[in-house]
Amino acid sequence: MQKKILISVDVEEFDIPEEYGQSLEMEQKLAVSRNGLLKTLELFDTLNIRATFFVTAYWAQQHPALLQQIAEKHEIASHAFYHDRFEEADLLHSRLTLEAICGKPVKGFRMPRLQPVSLAALHKAGYIYDASLNPTWLPGRYNNLHRPRQVFREAQLWIMPASVTPVLRLPVFWLSVKNLPLWFSKACIRRILRKGDHCSFYFHPWELEDLHTYQLPWYVKRVCGRQLENKLAALFTWLQKEGAFISHADYLPAPTHVEDASM
Repeated sequence: MQKKILISVDVEEFDIPEEYGQSLEMEQKLAVSRNGLLKTLELFDTLNIRATFFVTAYWAQQHPALLQQIAEKHEIASHAFYHDRFEEADLLHSRLTLEAICGKPVKGFRMPRLQPVSLAALHKAGYIYDASLNPTWLPGRYNNLHRPRQVFREAQLWIMPASVTPVLRLPVFWLSVKNLPLWFSKACIRRILRKGDHCSFYFHPWELEDLHTYQLPWYVKRVCGRQLENKLAALFTWLQKEGAFISHADYLPAPTHVEDASM
């Protein structure tokens, strides 16, 4: 069976500098994200990648034509209404807003910064899956070492974790691919694919912009802009030989993808 490669992109207001004390105007937050997104789409078109875009509804309201363009080829999913604040009512509001703009059903959700979210509330708001779980330990963020690595069912939802290696739970996500040698990321992905049928990797469009002037930790901005774009291009070109690029929603129908949450 051909392995599946699930690439996802978190499209949001570029507010990460505000976590570190730098205030930005909303116009700048939207522009940085949009410029990086255009580079992302160009890269995906060049390599014929189908992906999932988790988009905040507020961002979509500012760029409706661009969201519609993305939806022509890729899956649109929710990244809440705003990236810097949240309430449960936003779950339904963001889904309906995105659907109204892109004209397609929105099935999935990813919480900003992969924070916990009520699965019951997600189900009530009409979502089919949640992609807010990174089953690893990230200091200051989360400790999910006890959670399943593979896709599983819980509270009437599909839970679609970001990929980590077996045993050691080494994450393969934006920070690791950015800061570690490419050969190491490839070795981790090989281990992931050897033990399962897919690999799920996510990043942000703003990473493809020059971040050196912002007040950010070195590990966030050390590799960015053209340098990161070239690194991602090399990774995705290699991944073309390892499996097929599909969206999160495309992955779900096959029943063999279920792992019991108690494992």
